[in-house]
Amino acid sequence: MLNNQTILVTGGTGSWGYELVRQLLDKGPKEIRIFSRNENNQFIMKQVFNGESRLRFIIGDIREKDALIEACRGVDYIFHLAALKHVPVCEEQPLDALKTNVIGTQHVIDAAIHCGAKKVVYISTDKASDPLNFYGFSKAMGERLIIHANTLTGQTKFVCVRGGNVLGTNGSVIHVFKSQMEQRNKIGITDPQMTRFFMSVQDAIKLVLKATYESVGGETFVMKMPSCKISDLAQVLIEASGRTKITIETLGVRPGEKIHELLLSLNESRKTIVYSDQYYVILPTLPIEGVEEHYANYPAAKIAEYSSKERLMNKHEIKEMLEKDGFI
Repeated sequence: MLNNQTILVTGGTGSWGYELVRQLLDKGPKEIRIFSRNENNQFIMKQVFNGESRLRFIIGDIREKDALIEACRGVDYIFHLAALKHVPVCEEQPLDALKTNVIGTQHVIDAAIHCGAKKVVYISTDKASDPLNFYGFSKAMGERLIIHANTLTGQTKFVCVRGGNVLGTNGSVIHVFKSQMEQRNKIGITDPQMTRFFMSVQDAIKLVLKATYESVGGETFVMKMPSCKISDLAQVLIEASGRTKITIETLGVRPGEKIHELLLSLNESRKTIVYSDQYYVILPTLPIEGVEEHYANYPAAKIAEYSSKERLMNKHEIKEMLEKDGFI
């Protein structure tokens, strides 16, 4: 499917982008275009991949539709990763989040249709389900735009993939906690009961590619992910560090922050099927040709919601997860 194809990755110099590009290169693509704003990050990524000849780096911003259209010429598949992702930043600068996460996503849609791409895969987040913060609202709007785009053309297919936190990505809680231990001998958590979904970036990208291969356009693939208490994660990191004087400090919930996240809300569950042991699939509320028929024989997801407070990993399981991915 991806062999000898031209692929565009927006926001491709982030943690997801690195792993996506690594796995895509194994699929035999003709060219992978990395479209992002940061010149230095592109320079570093080019060095990491040892000047791989199939990679082409393009400086650009998804807020600029003309530049995006130019980058999309001759592209077969688009992976849309570019976004403002930090909850506090989006709360403090909502207009910028709107321009990037919503208007920028519409620019990706317009460019894909204009250039005749085969498929666009939009990487979303658990914060888009029953959103509380502006980041979540903006990603939920992005999801809606992506699903709606299937009604605009029969040539380009659009699909969403929704996941939770990925271990070790830029600004992730693991890096924050390790830095706090080194610098302050304490870890700050917002609430002792707070829970989050977690998955390795390698596993997340494998699931993204599975959705890429098997989606028909118009659906939202929801990754099934393990979850844990943030306080348990902090304690495992402290124990693994071997330090005896590190304390945990409760800071209080930040603006727009949930105690528990949802990958699937009550209202969404009514249109959701069980696709596999790794995925739920949310079917569109819009009439999109072929989607309902394709999933007609899959069982309905008979759950009220899919929350991070359920099926929590214990500390032993958290330790195994961190050891497996080299974080302790």
